[in-house]
Amino acid sequence: MKRLLWALTLAALAVAAVAGCGGPSADLYVLERSGSTPGAKLTMVVGDGGTVRCNGGKEYEISSAQLIDARAIAGDLNGDEEEPGPARETLNLAPGKYTILRYNVRTEFGTVAFSDSSRPQPPVFFALAKLTRDLAKNVCGLPR
Repeated sequence: MKRLLWALTLAALAVAAVAGCGGPSADLYVLERSGSTPGAKLTMVVGDGGTVRCNGGKEYEISSAQLIDARAIAGDLNGDEEEPGPARETLNLAPGKYTILRYNVRTEFGTVAFSDSSRPQPPVFFALAKLTRDLAKNVCGLPR
């Protein structure tokens, strides 16, 4: 009986290891921001496990509200097969006349590129820019 219990325990541990328990979470998106203002350059990785990493630095935990916002943004960027989002369509909006910041975002299903002056922007781009600024300043401690 002890051998059977031992074998079942080992089998359960093997299944857990293969399933990736305890491994890093998937990325919701990777964002690169550039621009003409100081502090504009940013590479941000937002993880589905509730983390953010700015410019290859330390990984920080984000709040539940920020994670909910990040997941909603990733969902809106991706859409689905019936109603594809901008990332699935590889939306690349040209910058407007007076551009300060430019964004390139990669998700599991595609990429988007836009600037703060691009028109017309879907609402998710404004939400993404706002969350990016919030995470960069309030979580990563960056000036912008």
